[in-house]
Amino acid sequence: MSAYAVGIDLGGTNLKAALVSEDEGVVQSTQHPTEAAEGPDQVVGRMIDAARSLIEDAPGDVAGIGIGSPGAINWERTTVSQPPNFPGWERVNLREALSDVAGDRPVIVENDANVAALGSAYHGAGQPHDSFVMATLGTGVGGAIIYQNRMFRGSTGAAGEIGHMTIDYEGPVANSGVAGAIEAYAGQNFLTRHARYRLINHPGSRVYDLAGEDLADLTPKLLFDAAEDGDHAAQEIFAWVGHKLGCALGSAVNLLDIRVIVVGGGISAAGDYILEPARESLQRYVATALRDGLRIEQEDRGNEVGLLGAAQMIFSGEDAHVGD
Repeated sequence: MSAYAVGIDLGGTNLKAALVSEDEGVVQSTQHPTEAAEGPDQVVGRMIDAARSLIEDAPGDVAGIGIGSPGAINWERTTVSQPPNFPGWERVNLREALSDVAGDRPVIVENDANVAALGSAYHGAGQPHDSFVMATLGTGVGGAIIYQNRMFRGSTGAAGEIGHMTIDYEGPVANSGVAGAIEAYAGQNFLTRHARYRLINHPGSRVYDLAGEDLADLTPKLLFDAAEDGDHAAQEIFAWVGHKLGCALGSAVNLLDIRVIVVGGGISAAGDYILEPARESLQRYVATALRDGLRIEQEDRGNEVGLLGAAQMIFSGEDAHVGD
């Protein structure tokens, strides 16, 4: 009989949860606005409701709850500290907060990009590689490191934060407080703001037809739709993001000597509009001796990879080898 686990992906915009079968993958899923501005109690309440509903509807025993969350996670994988884009969060022990709905089941909390990397390693584009860097483009920009089939978590559990790597020490300040961090260019809100600014000089852009004359409804998805319609302004905006992403990833390669990068998250759905410029700039920002075997791959499982990775923590245990 298949084992089941609940996977939760806590995003800055949407909270996604799924019942995952170890044999069949996602069998039931749900998504709701996170409402992060309402504070931690509201968000935790939504997580509890989602987990309870999935557990009650499960066709078999549920082994536990895995959670991917932005922010720094303590070494014990229980507590989230100061997640960007979540006002009012300082330190929240999610294992304790979900203890009533979990009962005697384990609750494992991990950084959302680490969870996406785990899902990619087991189910997605990371499967063929024993070492890769994961970059996730969403409300923020996350990162994770898989090295020789193990997740590298650093000394406190907070390693891999590519989104906080600066590419311009005098650049715009990201929500993390780091000036010129890549998140300040490629994070969803920053990208949308920059697009509005750039589009002032393109009054004939298709984007105005999709998002309104004041661009109030502009989202990365509408920008992608315009790019698909052949709109050069939209394509140039994605290329601008891709160039800066490649710059940041080049620094990661120079530091880690890991040549494979997997890019996921909602904004990665723009595909080669971002990834081709990223591949081009990556070559320029990596030392010559490290350029052999360089590749950027798109995670084709989309946002599902985070849910699969969250559940995989339950199936494999807290310190599982990726190949186990």
